[in-house]
Amino acid sequence: MLDTDLTLMKLFIWAFTLLDLKVYFSKWLAMKTETIRQKITLAAKPIEVYEAFVDSRKHSSFTGSKATGEGRVGAKFTAWDGYISGKFLKLEKGKRIVQEWVTTEWPDGYPPSRFELTLREVKGGTEVSMVHSEVPTKQFEDIKGGWNEFYWKPLKNYFKKLHEQEK
Repeated sequence: MLDTDLTLMKLFIWAFTLLDLKVYFSKWLAMKTETIRQKITLAAKPIEVYEAFVDSRKHSSFTGSKATGEGRVGAKFTAWDGYISGKFLKLEKGKRIVQEWVTTEWPDGYPPSRFELTLREVKGGTEVSMVHSEVPTKQFEDIKGGWNEFYWKPLKNYFKKLHEQEK
């Protein structure tokens, strides 16, 4: 009888372990993410594009919404009146920006996304290569479209006006 009780106990522990694993993996599998890759050329110098993203005053100017923070590695920032918040992970002046960030609508349990801009001087301006990874699948289409509507178009207008004023 002792062997039977021990076997039942092992079976009971095994069943609960499987249940815990199922719950863990179902959460992990449900946390699907996507990567957005976009490339655009802006009529500006690489340092101007860089500063538009890391200088909160310039960021506020081109978006028309409040941005906060200081452009240094480890510093926290916000954009779009606090809708976006994150931290600078790597900065190479005029060349590269790496951030992690979330939105106020970020699904519970998801880690921050990773945003990377690479800037390269080309004829007529700067080629901007953007990779935005670990974006929750639920938000993928909105964020993908948002880059064009809320960043690339406003940046084009910002630099156009900026350079017209310089003439």
